[in-house]
Amino acid sequence: MIDFVLQPTQEGELRRRVLFWLPAPLPVLGLVYLLVGGAFSAAGWTILLAASVGVGTLLLAMIVQPTPLPEGLAPPVSARRALHRFRQFTQLRVALALVPMAIGAAAAIAGGGMYPLFAALALAWPQLLLAMPTFFTITKARRAMEAWGTTAYLWHALSRPAKVTWPIATPLARSYRAWRADRARRLAQQKEQDQQQEQAWKEAVREEKLNPTEPAVPAADQPGTGDPQLQRTRKLQALPEETGDQDNEPTALIPKPEPAGTEDIPSPASGSRGTVDRAARQILEEGGALGLSVRRRRRGPSSTRRPHSNKP
Repeated sequence: MIDFVLQPTQEGELRRRVLFWLPAPLPVLGLVYLLVGGAFSAAGWTILLAASVGVGTLLLAMIVQPTPLPEGLAPPVSARRALHRFRQFTQLRVALALVPMAIGAAAAIAGGGMYPLFAALALAWPQLLLAMPTFFTITKARRAMEAWGTTAYLWHALSRPAKVTWPIATPLARSYRAWRADRARRLAQQKEQDQQQEQAWKEAVREEKLNPTEPAVPAADQPGTGDPQLQRTRKLQALPEETGDQDNEPTALIPKPEPAGTEDIPSPASGSRGTVDRAARQILEEGGALGLSVRRRRRGPSSTRRPHSNKP
């Protein structure tokens, strides 16, 4: 029985499609039973509606057959078209069997009882059996296709190999496998990136051990931080050295208030160098430029007047 159902041919594929919808009325039956509260009696018109729809679909499933094949077809083309039309014929019978189930469930809910659904199921389940690709069904369909004299190689087409698939279940399983493969690929890529980052970090640590860098400078020795007196001393070291030019020395000493208790402490600088250092420190404390009074004393009283022109 398992080999008969899982037969890897085109006939087995159509058989599996029909068998998949064979237990479909059972969930519908349980759901409607819960909705109507377990009652069986219903209005007469609902029972008549469900029964009439079931009879109509049953007659259509028994009468309707595949259309004849056109004349002058080659054997491969005839086999391909015969298989396509038989597939459509099988799907039509399955749809005709599902229609009375839906109408019977709606009529049972509207009538408040289970009798309409029972009448619909009594006429719908045989239609699923009629849709099964049996010897009688295939032979009748082949004769209908050969009505115009063209040979329908239907048996040959149905015996061709095919994959074992199930409606709805096989696409869902295929999607799940694709999702798992994509997830595994992304995890592998993430793991590879982590390994590369770890390897790069190990190489950086190894290079650091082989080529140690200079020790970091303390924050107190960095420019812009520390004692202001140290900053002024550091700036004074950048001043140009004495060149012996008397014009670079101030004409008068800039007074600087000495803090209390430091009158007897000798200055570290002496001579003209100490004078320049004190003047530079005073300049930096006052904003970085000589005051107007100092410039005037150095230039003399007549420095405010414009010099005479020596042009002839």
